[in-house]
Amino acid sequence: MKGKVLEKLEIVDIADNGKSIARHNGLVIFIEKALPGDIVDVQITRKKSSYLEGRATFTHKYSEFRTTPFCKHFGICGGCKWQDMNYESQLFFKQKQVTDAMVRLGRLDIPVVLPIIASDTIMHYRNKLDYSCSDKKWLSRDDFADVENTKGPALGYHIAGRFDMVLDVKECFLQPEPSNSIRNAIKAYADEHHLTFINLRNRQGLLRSLIIRNTLKGEWMVIVMVYENNQEQLNGLLQHLADSFPEIISLLYIINQKGNDTFHDLDVNVFKGRDYILEEMDGLQFRIGAKSFFQTNPSQTLKLYKAARELADLTGEETVYDLYTGTGTIANFIARYCKKVIGIEYVPEAIEDAKINSDLNNITNTEYYAGDMRELLTAELFNKHGFPDVIITDPPRAGMHFDVVDCLLKSGCPRIVYISCNPATQARDIGLLAELYKVEKLQPVDMFPHTAHVENIALLVLK
Repeated sequence: MKGKVLEKLEIVDIADNGKSIARHNGLVIFIEKALPGDIVDVQITRKKSSYLEGRATFTHKYSEFRTTPFCKHFGICGGCKWQDMNYESQLFFKQKQVTDAMVRLGRLDIPVVLPIIASDTIMHYRNKLDYSCSDKKWLSRDDFADVENTKGPALGYHIAGRFDMVLDVKECFLQPEPSNSIRNAIKAYADEHHLTFINLRNRQGLLRSLIIRNTLKGEWMVIVMVYENNQEQLNGLLQHLADSFPEIISLLYIINQKGNDTFHDLDVNVFKGRDYILEEMDGLQFRIGAKSFFQTNPSQTLKLYKAARELADLTGEETVYDLYTGTGTIANFIARYCKKVIGIEYVPEAIEDAKINSDLNNITNTEYYAGDMRELLTAELFNKHGFPDVIITDPPRAGMHFDVVDCLLKSGCPRIVYISCNPATQARDIGLLAELYKVEKLQPVDMFPHTAHVENIALLVLK
């Protein structure tokens, strides 16, 4: 079956991983680069006992959901995979993804599903981008027509399946200016001054990666990560950025000679300005450092947190437990609407940021604890601070550990507000909580236009 081409298959749906779905002889086929309504020829790339995988090789009829992608890198860089689908249809399939997960994975009755909250901005909405450097530039077919395009290293995005090759990006529509200008200025300076780009196979070269962060307040942070410790070359590049972009108020660098790009265990060095930038949301200030987590679509984050706060139905008398609190954004966001907030997070550095954010906003009714959620969320903690009136949980994509779910079941908490970036694992966890809790409402939120990702808030009420 692998390699065989199946002709004129109709795409009928989209799976929760963003791939399109067709059916053939009772088997589901997951297909890349197709949309519901397309009629396509599909070449099978993988065969499993219960499903097939394939790619569209020819389109006989195009879907009515299609639109023209606005980025020339669409289909190559691996991001914005739904850019060829009109935004109204994106919202429809994201909301469907949420309800399908609840029924299929959670085996739950569909509760009240509020209309998905759309993003006012579908371009330039991100406040953080991570770029990679490589001395191996990915070449598309069009590049070979331009000899100049085949020369030199690359600063952009990794190609899927090729850890050592990077697509050289000239313009990206995910972050506002001067993001593109900063990235292109680094590339131009490196080319002019013969700065080397890392070879990921033999681990040689200076420039390794680039992180650009910004806030709605107009503050910019640039983090240049290098592999080789050549301070003279690095200082020249950083001074060029400082002179060219006065809006950069936090210019940082990291020397990373590890086998991966993670830097939470490395020193972050300040070349110019502060070691943080400030975001403002709902009258609150949030300090964002190089290692801080903050939602990457700030405008939608405000809508997300307001919706969660509304579902929590706070009166000012509640003790709220904020699980996976991170840097305390949710905890601080709701603190003035309840009696007390207890924030719990695994990463100690994040807890320190959470405390700083509370101090920054003169919030005195928050307490934070760092450690394993399964070990901290105990009867002892409840006896010390009071049993929860509301629990807000916002776990990573993998969802909550079974032991954490068990802690929630034992808590007797009347209301749980479950925020998730992965409806599949959220539905799994809610299915485990269904013994004692009923799902009352769902509120999908589109945080990432042109992708298959969707955020969802579920309100669970004790039966």
